[in-house]
Amino acid sequence: MRLRVEFTTEPFDLDEAPAHAVVAREVIQSAELDAVDVGPFGNTAEGGADEVLTAVGSLLRRALASGATRVSLQVNVIGEEGR
Repeated sequence: MRLRVEFTTEPFDLDEAPAHAVVAREVIQSAELDAVDVGPFGNTAEGGADEVLTAVGSLLRRALASGATRVSLQVNVIGEEGR
């Protein structure tokens, strides 16, 4: 199964990326995922179910530990592996 995760972290800071946002992006960019897209108001990544779920767990733990007060995420099934 393939999954897509979309997420944001809060609180927002339009002047400088907060530590929790930087950490969340680093987690996603270093995970074994495809189609990673990071931006100032949302981030998206796709990959195999195990890889996405592992990355989401790490993202939640590390972003909260780095000062996030809220993490909003959505996970969607986008297809089967190998299709």
